[in-house]
Amino acid sequence: MSEAMTQTMAAPGLLARERIVAGPRFNRWLVPPAALAIHLCIGMAYGFSVFWLPMTKLLAGAGATCTGAGTGTLLFSTSCNWTVPVVTSTFEMFIAVLGLAAALWGGWLEHAGPRKAGFIAALCWGGGLVLGGIGVSMHQLWLLWLGCGIIGGVGQGLGYITPVSTLIKWFPDRRGMATGMAIMGYGGGAMIGAPIAVALMKHYGHGDAAAGVAATLMTMGVLYIIVMSLGAFGMRVPPSGWKPEGWTETKTSKAMVTDKHVHLDVAWKTPQFWLIWGVLFLNVTAGIGVISMASPMLQDVFGGHLIGLDGVTTLSAAQKAAVAASAAGLVGLISLFNSLGRFFWASISDRIGRKMTYTLFFILGMALYISLPTFGHLGMAGAFVVGVCLILSMYGGGFSTVPAYLADIFGTQMVGAIHGRLLTAWSAAGIVGPFLIAHLRQAQINAGVPHNLVYDRTLYSLAGLLLIGLLLNWMIRPVHEKHHMDEEHLAREKALQHERQGGEGAHTAARGSFGALGLVSWLAIGIPFLIGVFIALQKAAALF
Repeated sequence: MSEAMTQTMAAPGLLARERIVAGPRFNRWLVPPAALAIHLCIGMAYGFSVFWLPMTKLLAGAGATCTGAGTGTLLFSTSCNWTVPVVTSTFEMFIAVLGLAAALWGGWLEHAGPRKAGFIAALCWGGGLVLGGIGVSMHQLWLLWLGCGIIGGVGQGLGYITPVSTLIKWFPDRRGMATGMAIMGYGGGAMIGAPIAVALMKHYGHGDAAAGVAATLMTMGVLYIIVMSLGAFGMRVPPSGWKPEGWTETKTSKAMVTDKHVHLDVAWKTPQFWLIWGVLFLNVTAGIGVISMASPMLQDVFGGHLIGLDGVTTLSAAQKAAVAASAAGLVGLISLFNSLGRFFWASISDRIGRKMTYTLFFILGMALYISLPTFGHLGMAGAFVVGVCLILSMYGGGFSTVPAYLADIFGTQMVGAIHGRLLTAWSAAGIVGPFLIAHLRQAQINAGVPHNLVYDRTLYSLAGLLLIGLLLNWMIRPVHEKHHMDEEHLAREKALQHERQGGEGAHTAARGSFGALGLVSWLAIGIPFLIGVFIALQKAAALF
C-alpha cells in the first residue's frame, strides 16, 4: 500500500513534460495542427486594428471628446473618450512584452515542456482579452493595457515560442518547413480573427461597433482559451534519440549546420547570436515600415488612379471614400502574403540554406524598396502592389526562417530558449520601426515635400537598413567548438528536460498511422484558415 502511494505521489502531473513523451501509436503530423491552434489565436495581434476606432467612440456626447486631455487623465477617466494614439499603444505594449516574456521564460519552457507552457499561454492571452474587455466595459484604460497589453503580451511570448523547439525535434529532416507551418499561423491569425471580431461587434452592439467592443473581447478571450488549450494538450515531445522512420542522420556537409549543441547561457554571449539578432531586427524594422504606411502610401501616391480617375487631382468626399476602400484591400493582401510567405520561404530555406535565404531577403528587398518610388511616379499601381506583397512575404519569411537558422548554428537542444532571447529584436523593431517611419514622413511634410513624394526617401532609407542587414548576414560563421556542450553537460540538460523517461522507446515511438484523428485535426485548422484566405482575397479584389 505504501509503495502504491509512493508511486502515485511520484507520478507526474497532467501538465508535466514527462506525461507527453510520445508513444508508439503517435504520428508526428499531429503536432503541426496543435501548434497552429496556438499561433492562429495569438496571431490576432495583427488584427487588433479593427478595435481602435470603435474604442475611441465608447462614450456618447460632444463633451466626451475631452480635447487636450493627456494620457494620465485618460488612464482613469470614465467621462473622456480615448484617443487613437492611446489605444494603439496596446499593440506596441503586447509586442514589447512578447519579446521580454519569450526571453525571460524561454529557458523554463524547455524544461517545463510545450503542454504546460502552451496552457499558461492560453490563460494569459485569452484571460488578458477578457480582462481587457472588462476594462472597456468600465472605461478604464489602465485595465485595457494591463489585460491585453501586459498579461496578453506574456501569453503572446509563451505561445509564440512554445511549438518551435518541439517541431524542430519532430522534423529534423525539414526544420524550416515545420517551423514555417506553425509561424504561418501567427501571420494568418488576423485573417480569421479580424472578421470574427467585426461580426461580433456588430452582433453585440446591434449595429454599433463601439457598443459591442467589450463583449467581443471577452467572447474571443474565452474562445482563444479553449482553442489554445486544445492545441497545448495535443502537443507531444519525441523521446531522446528519436528519428523519423527511414531517415538517417549523417554528418552534414553544410558548414553552417552543426550536430552539436550550445547552452542558452553561452549562446547569447556569442557574436553569432548578436549578428542574427541584428539581421532579424533590420528585416523586421524595414517590414514594419511598409506595414505601417502601406494603405496611406497607396492613397497618397496613386489617389484617383485607384478608381480609374486618371488626371483628376481634386476628389470629392465620395471619391476619397472609394479610394480609401480600394486601398483597404491592400491590408487583406498583406495579411495573406505575410502568412503564406512564412511557410514558403522557410521551406525554401531547407533546400538552399538559411544564410542564402536571408541573402535573398536583403538583395531582393533592396531592389523592391528602391523600385517602389519609380512604380509610383509611373502610375504603375499593379506593380507597386505586387512589390509590397513580395516585401511582406519576406517580412513573414524572416520570422519563420530564424528558428531553423538558430538550430543550424546552436543545435536543437535549447533552440526554443535561444529563440526566445532573440525575439527581443522583434520588440525593439516594433518600437523603432514605426517611430522612425513616422518621423521621416513628418520631417519631409514639414519641409514642404508633396504628399505623393514623401515616401521616396523613406523607402530609400529602408533599403539602406537592408544593406546593413546583408552585411551582418554575410559575417555569420559557425560557432567555435569551445562553445559546444560536452557529453556530461548535454546529459545534465537532457535530464532537466526529462528526456530519459522516453529514451528506451526512441526506436519504436511515433510510428502510428495518420488516421481519423489526424484528418479531423487538420480540417479543424485548415477550414478556418482557408475561409480567412477567401475573405482576404475578397477584400483585395477591390484593388483590381
